[in-house]
Amino acid sequence: MKKNMKRTAAIAGVILLLILFILPMIFALGNGEDSQAWFRASVGAVILIPCFAYLMMLVYRVLDRRTASRPSGEIKNVVFDIGQVLMRFDWEGYLKSYGFPEEKYEKIADAVFRGPVWDQRDRGCLTEPEYVNQMVSLAPEYEKDIREVMRRSGETISLMDYAVTWVKYLKERGYHLYILSNYSEYMRQQTIDRMEFLPYMDGTVFSCDVKLLKPEREIYETLMEQCGIDGKETVFLDDRAENCEGARAAGLHAIQFFSMKQAAKELEKLGVK
Repeated sequence: MKKNMKRTAAIAGVILLLILFILPMIFALGNGEDSQAWFRASVGAVILIPCFAYLMMLVYRVLDRRTASRPSGEIKNVVFDIGQVLMRFDWEGYLKSYGFPEEKYEKIADAVFRGPVWDQRDRGCLTEPEYVNQMVSLAPEYEKDIREVMRRSGETISLMDYAVTWVKYLKERGYHLYILSNYSEYMRQQTIDRMEFLPYMDGTVFSCDVKLLKPEREIYETLMEQCGIDGKETVFLDDRAENCEGARAAGLHAIQFFSMKQAAKELEKLGVK
């Protein structure tokens, strides 16, 4: 229907332009006393009407583009976790790069990345040295190595190759984008220059800023309150099942992230295309 209307309008426009271009010639050949006045008027019409038509076409295109960029479904907001969703967190590869013997590797891994302090570090209630001291206390015989591993811990993070393209696409489609991530202040300082997706975000909530951690209900409520979003219109992407459950309990839609292709298909089911 829309295509037929456009075709009809185009044909009518061509016919109108032909008439406008023929009119000056007709009046130019006339001998009446008003023929010159009509000639000038028709020449003016030949110039002004196409210009006006072109201007109207530009306005139509802008309005049509704006309409097309508005999300048509219930979901208006997409919220991203960072680690293992937009950025790769490869602590194993990083720790192996030190070449530690197996027993030493396991003990440092337990004290640092697999230990209870790592997640609490994201809450941001203590200073970085205080958290590192807690890790050292779990394997004091490797104090020097633990401190070095933590000093360079930002090297565990790298940008996913699809991240910027994906968020840019969703932004162009008219969705509002947000970050909700468990993230320590030290790691943010170390890696923020790699977060190339941040310019496309409408808001961010980092755990270290609000002193809350996913999957605590309060952090999702903080997101909705600070960013002014409705949970029914929002979908949250996270690689951890418990964080997705926490989001659902707080009233958001949630998708557990395994890969960009899988997540995109799940988003389509919610009308996010």
